[in-house]
Amino acid sequence: MSIGEVSCGMDIIEIERIKEDIEKLQEKFLNRVFTDNEIEYCESRNVQKYQHYAGRFAAKEAIFKAISKELDNKYSVSWKDFEVVNDGQGRPIVNLFNICKQKIKSIDISITHCELYAAACTMILWESEEI
Repeated sequence: MSIGEVSCGMDIIEIERIKEDIEKLQEKFLNRVFTDNEIEYCESRNVQKYQHYAGRFAAKEAIFKAISKELDNKYSVSWKDFEVVNDGQGRPIVNLFNICKQKIKSIDISITHCELYAAACTMILWESEEI
């Protein structure tokens, strides 16, 4: 049995930057970057919603970095091609739409945030190519 290639991506962002973008651009920003499921989740976090928006933004950046080696054109994907939701245990999981998911064996993501920053790291295990 051969193990496929692994790629990773990570990102960190200032929570205040995401808060300012949301307050300035409102629905235009939210609907361009986040899916309905992501918006519903973040809005349910009340006073901590900006931390969660920033965490999902960082997650999307990390996912993009991890899959970029498989992209012919980085402009061929949009923010909504990645969705970060929680499983039944509250752990973040990734849904991919319209992009190279048939080549992905597994994808794992971790998101963290504190008062000022949110960060995310993702690891992708790619299907091994048979020789």
